[in-house]
Amino acid sequence: MIDINDRRIIKRSIEAIKKLSSKLDNIKIMHLCGSHEHVICKYGIRDVLPENITVIPGPGCPVCVTTQKEIDTAIYLAEEGYTVVTLGDMYRVPGSRKSLMELQSEGADIRIVYGIGDAVRIAEKEGEKVVFIAIGFETTAPTTAAEVVNVRSRKIDNFYILNCHRQIPPVVEFLLEEGSNIQGFICPGHVATITGLKPYYKLCSRYKIPMIVAGFEPVDVLVSIVMILEQILNNSYKVENEYRRAVREEGNPIAQRLINEVFEPADMPWRGFPVIKNGGLKLRKKYRNLDIYYHEDIPEMKEVVNSNCICGEILRGKKLPTDCKLFGKYCTPINPVGSCMVSEEGTCYIFYKYRGFI
Repeated sequence: MIDINDRRIIKRSIEAIKKLSSKLDNIKIMHLCGSHEHVICKYGIRDVLPENITVIPGPGCPVCVTTQKEIDTAIYLAEEGYTVVTLGDMYRVPGSRKSLMELQSEGADIRIVYGIGDAVRIAEKEGEKVVFIAIGFETTAPTTAAEVVNVRSRKIDNFYILNCHRQIPPVVEFLLEEGSNIQGFICPGHVATITGLKPYYKLCSRYKIPMIVAGFEPVDVLVSIVMILEQILNNSYKVENEYRRAVREEGNPIAQRLINEVFEPADMPWRGFPVIKNGGLKLRKKYRNLDIYYHEDIPEMKEVVNSNCICGEILRGKKLPTDCKLFGKYCTPINPVGSCMVSEEGTCYIFYKYRGFI
């Protein structure tokens, strides 16, 4: 097991990356987590990488990949008299006309909570129609599933969810099918604490590409890069667990059973992406009455996307925030134009923070 505080490992990892890279052509690695981007930017990891080794951010922020249409739907529900309950990051994401924060200033009932359990308590205590915006990957889906079971068993009839949950492996497959010229993936450790390694096995085997589940310290990222480069040089591709101190191969079976009890895979669009096969989760028929789409006849939302915002291309690993003409000028954390500048997990926010803007 890696000692995350051992500076000798960091030094040896950097040396190993330089040595391995000398035997390789240009290599592009994608990570799938905002926390990994924090580590990379905060500790200057890109600055110590050889020129032919590039690590790019991908669609690893659940707030960022939530579509504008979903934001617009939440705004519509608030305007229709629902109490809309959300996690803090979603509060400021711009919709087509406004954000939930702006709508609240106009008198709508918007609440910020720490989790779905708080939203359920609001519904119980106040008796109003409450809809919770349920976002996140496999990491947060179990908490939503647990409360869905709780609400159904207790027959709470004024609580609903606007379901925006998504799954990571299908978007990895989309990127590979798209031909993104990615030679390795650093996979999010917190997702793997739930899913384990199994969801990546078929992808790794089919596309012959290294997939390393990694933790969130500088040494984790550096060691993961070493592992990817070694696999490429040895022409031996597999899923490896760098984050063994937290991730088991089988993941968390209890959480998996809870997700599978409540949800089933569903085709779903991501911001900047088309509809991704099995890219999301939907409530099973048994729990469908808690889905706000089942309860309300919501009109079709037509997105009005700012054509100058390149969040979609950033999420697909095609561009960096510094390629955007809005970045740091018209788009800032105080006045975000795109979703990637709102969340602390967003690539634009992270670039803004660690490049001296804040």
